[in-house]
Amino acid sequence: MKQKVENFISFCAGKLSLNVRRIIGLVLMIKFLIFVFGLCSYQLLNEKSLTSSYWIFGVWNRWDAEHYLTIAQSGYAAVGERLYDIAFFPLYPTLVSVFIFLTGNEVLSAFLVSGIASVALGVLFYYLVNLDYAEETAMSAVWFLFIFPTAYFLHIPYTESLFLALIVGSFLFARKGNWLLAGILGFLACTTRINGLILCLALPFEVLIVWRETRRFDWRWLWLALIPLGFVAYLLLNYFVTGNALAFLEVQRGHWGKYLDFPWKSIWKQILYVRIQQNSVSQMFGLMELLFIGIGFLSIVVGWRSLRGSYRVWLIANWLLFVSTSWLLSVPRYTLTMFPIFILFALVSKNWLAKIFITAWSILFLALFIISFVQGRWGF
Repeated sequence: MKQKVENFISFCAGKLSLNVRRIIGLVLMIKFLIFVFGLCSYQLLNEKSLTSSYWIFGVWNRWDAEHYLTIAQSGYAAVGERLYDIAFFPLYPTLVSVFIFLTGNEVLSAFLVSGIASVALGVLFYYLVNLDYAEETAMSAVWFLFIFPTAYFLHIPYTESLFLALIVGSFLFARKGNWLLAGILGFLACTTRINGLILCLALPFEVLIVWRETRRFDWRWLWLALIPLGFVAYLLLNYFVTGNALAFLEVQRGHWGKYLDFPWKSIWKQILYVRIQQNSVSQMFGLMELLFIGIGFLSIVVGWRSLRGSYRVWLIANWLLFVSTSWLLSVPRYTLTMFPIFILFALVSKNWLAKIFITAWSILFLALFIISFVQGRWGF
């Protein structure tokens, strides 16, 4: 039996290209280093020892992660404090609940879901970038994605790795002409995060490219109609749990004070906040939010000519969604989902000075944000 398992592993490894194996190794190595660094910084700054496996993983169970794990364990509820969980989309906690049957531990299960999704993301992103650019550029794009200052969210109980894997996969299969898989992955993305709906704006640009080349209608394009049905499924969940299909909007407004607003209003509020609050809190709630808004906007300007139309739409629509709100929150984390940014980083980094600068900046701020997050301070 042992020999058969070893033969199967060898067979699978042999089917993977050298670069794919390198990507898997890279993702696992970065994951390991992030976990070790987070635990060491927690112990050093708190002078505490982590004596159980629960607490080794538990230092990452903060903020939104607690909501996802509660849903995974107990589902949604229409009363009490747990009513607020309806604002969190269902696919990620559903997958975590499946793994709980295998592990018996909700935190470990969440790490397994995020871990599998992060490896899949690395491979899919490499293949997507490699459609347009050389292998070296594709590898660099993966590298910059996984060392981005908020890339630790790809490895902990948050939706980022799952959502990005589904989004990148949907783009990849659309580019390859597999519209059914593109639609299915888009459907699942819309049950993970609301900005999965932006695929409905972006992927038609890939359809347009094919139509211009062939001047023929392909009925398989209709599979993309599956994408918004994922959001419809989420609305139905809202209705069955609370009796109101738009309950998530009321929760966002009533509990978090978040609602759609003009982007210039939220940006101006953030600038005023930084001017008034001259303390450490304004660094994370103020300056960092503005910094990553600037990074997103700059990527739109720089990538206007060099990126595909679908990528440009993805960048613009996501950026507008993040800033068109009553007040800015978690923009550094949301920026992680704007994956064409990392293609631009890879292209710019052909200049060795730019590569050193982007790498150093990313790793330094990644370390800073990890330290803040594991201490229980705000870390986006």
